[in-house]
Amino acid sequence: MTHPSPNCGPRRGGATPDLLVIHYTAMQSAEAAAKTLCNPENEVSAHYLISEGGDVLSLVPEEQRAWHAGAGAWGQVTDVNSRSIGIELANSGFAPFTAAQMDSLTELLSDIRSRWQIPPERVIGHSDMAPGRKIDPGVRFDWRRLALEGHAVWPDSRDEAEISDNDFGALMRRFGYTATDDPELLLKTLRLRFRPRHEGPRDATDVAIITDLARRFPVDDSAPSA
Repeated sequence: MTHPSPNCGPRRGGATPDLLVIHYTAMQSAEAAAKTLCNPENEVSAHYLISEGGDVLSLVPEEQRAWHAGAGAWGQVTDVNSRSIGIELANSGFAPFTAAQMDSLTELLSDIRSRWQIPPERVIGHSDMAPGRKIDPGVRFDWRRLALEGHAVWPDSRDEAEISDNDFGALMRRFGYTATDDPELLLKTLRLRFRPRHEGPRDATDVAIITDLARRFPVDDSAPSA
């Protein structure tokens, strides 16, 4: 189903999408979110909105630049809107994502990734590219399921190691977290996606996670030249 949003424009510099950014709407219903994303006064949009029941609403053509990401970065990409496709999931931020919604998301990701040849390591959350500013899709989002279905990545190493703050920051940047160099914020952002609800000082599991991800998925190695 199509519900065109006026909040879009050409991708800058002739860019094509090589990132997928997943959001939640932080609103009470898909209908309310659609109104917001299609209101020109709000200057916000996304390419797709998926309702709680799994209905997929197309808001902005994939070839166009939607206004969903805002300030942030992933690897060398600083204009994320020009290089990404944004998918909004209707969710208050506190409720579980429904099975129908996740099923529709995985089907949509499969289609988009096939069209644009986007590797799974370039499917990220809004919180990944805007740490501290955004937390969506949040602690209830099932990143591991996406990884098992081939649409995201998940760490598979638990080899314990000790690294310094400088090493930790370098590994985070190598995987893609380039929007901040604050070690505490980097740790919170990593855990939000890979160890939701875990607290306390950085530990060997955090180190093992980012060491493995940085080794297997160095961000700009999989990015096309801009």
